Amino acid sequence: MRRTVTRRDAMHCASAHTTGSMDSIMHKQIYVNFAVDDLERSKAFFGAIGFSFDAQFTNEQAACLVLGENLYAMLLVKDLFKSFTRKSLCNPKESTEALVGLSCESRGEVDALVAKALAAGGTVPRAPQDYGFMYGHGFEDIDGHIWELIYMDPNAKAAG
Repeated sequence: MRRTVTRRDAMHCASAHTTGSMDSIMHKQIYVNFAVDDLERSKAFFGAIGFSFDAQFTNEQAACLVLGENLYAMLLVKDLFKSFTRKSLCNPKESTEALVGLSCESRGEVDALVAKALAAGGTVPRAPQDYGFMYGHGFEDIDGHIWELIYMDPNAKAAG
């Protein structure tokens, strides 16, 4: 059953990130890891969208995709990825392992990134979602990983 995101959900999420206590666990960076079939092809795909890579953490088995300040995705060849887990890998073209959400500066940026992903060989799993205060769309990369792009209108008023 799919749950509909409400304005209250979004506002709660936004306030939760700004009102944490000093006792909260806070991390300085995030690295999301993805198993890829062909590292060079995946690098070309994300490069075509406009992302860059951190050369210090990129070699023939892994590429550090820079998503933003302190936000990274590690694209790992499957044999390297498998060395980090005892679990079997899913095929992301057949099963959903995760939904990676990235914020965007505008609706236009959301649409532009989806268009670039399509042009680079990605697919679009669903139509754009417009909730008024929040706009989202996404793409599947060439390995089948789902990337959700979201723009939150800073001028939207919370529901009463």
